[in-house]
Amino acid sequence: MTFGRVNPEFRLEDQGIEGLGNVYYNLMEPALIEAALKRGEGTLGKGGAFLVTTGKYTGRSPKDKFVVRTPAVEDSIWWENNQPMAPDAFDRLHADMLTHMIDKDYYVQDLVGGADPANAIDVRVITELAWHSLFVRHMLRRPDQEDLDSFTADFTIINCPTFKADPEKHGCSTETVIALNFDKKLILIGNTEYAGENKKSVFTLLNYILPGKGIMAMHCSANHAPGNPVDTAIFFGLSGTGKTTLSADPARVLIGDDEHGWSDRGTFNFEGGCYAKTINLSAEAEPEIYATTEKFGTVIENMVFDPETFDLDFEDDSLTANMRCAYPLHYISNASKTALGGHPKNIIMLTCDAFGVLPPIARLTPAQAMYHFLSGFTSKVAGTERGVTEPEPTFSTCFGAPFMPRRPEAYGNLLRDKIAKHGATCWLVNTGWTGGAYGTGSRMPIKATRALLHAALEGKLADAEFRKDPNFGFEVPVHVEGVPELLLDPRKTWEDKAAYDAQAQKLVQMFADNFEQYAPYIDEDVKAVAIG
Repeated sequence: MTFGRVNPEFRLEDQGIEGLGNVYYNLMEPALIEAALKRGEGTLGKGGAFLVTTGKYTGRSPKDKFVVRTPAVEDSIWWENNQPMAPDAFDRLHADMLTHMIDKDYYVQDLVGGADPANAIDVRVITELAWHSLFVRHMLRRPDQEDLDSFTADFTIINCPTFKADPEKHGCSTETVIALNFDKKLILIGNTEYAGENKKSVFTLLNYILPGKGIMAMHCSANHAPGNPVDTAIFFGLSGTGKTTLSADPARVLIGDDEHGWSDRGTFNFEGGCYAKTINLSAEAEPEIYATTEKFGTVIENMVFDPETFDLDFEDDSLTANMRCAYPLHYISNASKTALGGHPKNIIMLTCDAFGVLPPIARLTPAQAMYHFLSGFTSKVAGTERGVTEPEPTFSTCFGAPFMPRRPEAYGNLLRDKIAKHGATCWLVNTGWTGGAYGTGSRMPIKATRALLHAALEGKLADAEFRKDPNFGFEVPVHVEGVPELLLDPRKTWEDKAAYDAQAQKLVQMFADNFEQYAPYIDEDVKAVAIG
């Protein structure tokens, strides 16, 4: 039996998916929560939030992600970063997954990736879990109900957490698999309940498709000044660096918290919702995000809660440090209704420096911006990937290597050209450690980071006095109103100055070693500003 609203000429049977139990098309939030409760998938929490745990997998599984290697994509995929899967192995995986699906109930959502209609893709997401259907309804953009009658998908995702892959037969590494086939416009996900795999699969798609059209695809958040979309800021950064927190600023309009495109018309959100980390979330520091945890339909993923009061414990990371909440963008009171912005006036590159040697803010030249974009230095924060339990310094090119199918220069050159054309001011902002490395220092105060960002975005640093950092070569403001001057010079925050110098040189060498791989592909102006 089928239920719900769907294009009668684009049912699952029209895609060769047959023999299922009940199929539920495009159910809305109340019906999905009702279904998920009946199926025992989770618990109804305060305010109607839906509380779930994801079992073994509480983060992404990048080592289980594959791209099908075909002649059509052979020359455009960055194979050093993307694991290949043979087409015949994918076909066996697909056939076995369809067999596995027989007689089971499935939930289908027909959704859109991209707020700019000229550059959006239509995506069908087929899920075994009702709450996954709720999650993707939040995370992607929901078409108008009447548009569902004529909806056909550009790409389809099938997510079966109960399906276990056979590495020998299916050409993968473990029983868990995320396989992208650009030729067949199909993504298969098996043996993981972690909902973020759905979201990041669509992001990977857009990161492949859009640069081919001259559009920059970015792992960033974005906001703009109230009533002035021309004054747009974007915040690049890996998970845990502060993209969601810092872009959700009561003084600015939120465009989106994680994934955006930059076309000739400006910036646009890929998504229709937010997926925020909730560890140590507080009503004082992040009131808007905190409030969503008690709103109807918000998905609360892997959080410990009191079984009697249903109060969430924001400090208990016994399930994972990667606890999250997923909610529609309109749950943030100052969110943009269009999810569109102008060309970025300011570009912020967020890094979480576990060495404790980078300043809280630095101004970058366009060449330095290209250098830091390609370097993508940060620290993997606990929980975002399986096995990460404390910050690990890492270089993730384009601030999102796991989601970049093309070579880094493809994105770097697009960014360079757009900065040159539209004249953005670029900043490096460290949300990591100060006063020492991880373990001895302390996390950068969020109040200080917000004050520095406000000063930068409001143009208050344009005429400020800057010093040149002797280790990294960028410019650092000497004085910013509302921020302790000591904080602006990281060396002064360390008791042991020699230890700071040694740690700084260690990071300088890491930058130099990492950047060697890009030297053959970049212009002389970028080579000239290379660290070390």
